[in-house]
Order: sequence, then structure tokens, then C-alpha cells
Amino acid sequence: MAIKTFSDGQAILFGWKTMKDNLGLFIGILITIILANFLPDIISDMVEKKMPLAAVIIYVVFGILQLIIGMGFIKIVLGFCDNKKPGFVELFSCHRLFFKYLFSSILYMLIVLGGFILFIVPGIIWNIKFQFYPYFIIDKGMGPVEALKASASITQGAKWELLGFSLILGIINLLGIFCLFIGLFATIPTTGVAYAFVYRKLMEQTEMVQLKNAINQ
Repeated sequence: MAIKTFSDGQAILFGWKTMKDNLGLFIGILITIILANFLPDIISDMVEKKMPLAAVIIYVVFGILQLIIGMGFIKIVLGFCDNKKPGFVELFSCHRLFFKYLFSSILYMLIVLGGFILFIVPGIIWNIKFQFYPYFIIDKGMGPVEALKASASITQGAKWELLGFSLILGIINLLGIFCLFIGLFATIPTTGVAYAFVYRKLMEQTEMVQLKNAINQ
């Protein structure tokens, strides 16, 4: 099994620089995410007593919007990793992948939940193993099972590194929370881009391993 590696510092530094150079864009994105998460509660409270069905519809509509925005955020950070200059409009550009993303997310949650039921450790391993499935859906247009298999492929030989990297990113975002939550406007874009950076690095290494294996056969 080939051991894959990446630099935590390089990924975080790239994320930090990208965030600073595009701070206005990321502030706009995060404000949109905040509104998409809090507006349903505000609006539904206003209409729930008179129109309970309308309140349910509002939650469903905003739930769909939240998933679309989540996909768009991944597309934007991947764009920066590819030396592109993505714009705000791309936050809503992945709606055609909605059902692939939804079904993949449900399948992923069931797998991880099953792992945690099996004495926790398998849940942690499967969480790391399949964590890049959204990137393959947005980046390659893969289906649910194909995306999960692709994530398993690129994380092979890098699970311990990915666990440590996830903990570091978690600490960074925790520091953003400690800074009266305002720090999250810097830490979320930084860690988001850093994560996409690692995905690209693991993709490159996996493709190189596959190429060498093909040559040696």
C-alpha cells in the first residue's frame, strides 16, 4: 500500500493567503450561509400559528438551499486550488448535483453511524475514509457509490495524517469561535481552502500511484 502524504502547514498557509486575498468574497459567502441557516426560524415563527404547512415548506426550501450553498462553497474553494478566480454566483451553481449530493450524504451518514455503533473506532475510520465524497461529486460529477469509492481510494495510506489534520483545522475554527465568533470569518475560509488543497494533493498522488502500477503491469 502506497503511503500518501501532505504538508499541514503548506495547506493552511495556502488557505490563509487565499482567504486574505479574497476576504470580501468570503465575507459575502459566510453572511449568505448565516442567513440561510437563521432565516427559516425567523420566518417560520412568524407564520407557524396561522399557516403551519407554510412553516414546513419554508424549512424544506431553506434546507435545499443550504445543501446547494454547501456544494457551491466546495466548488469555490476547489476553484482557488486550481488557480481560478471563482465568483459569488458559483455559490448557487451546483443545483443540478443536488440529488447526487443528498443521497451520498445520507449513505455517508449511515455508514459512519453504523461504524460508531460497532464500538466507535470503525466509525472514526470510515468517517476519514469516505470524507471526500462531496468533492468528487462537485469536482467530477460522480454518483453516490462512485464518489465514496473514490474517497476511499485517495485516503488509503493517509488516514492518520488526515485525522491529525482534521484536529488541527478543528482547533483553528475553535479559536475563531473564541474571538467572539467574528474570527470564523477568517478561519472557515482558511480551513475550507486548506481542506480542498489536501484533496487535490491526495488526488495527484493517487493518480501517480495508479500510473506506476499500470506501467509495471
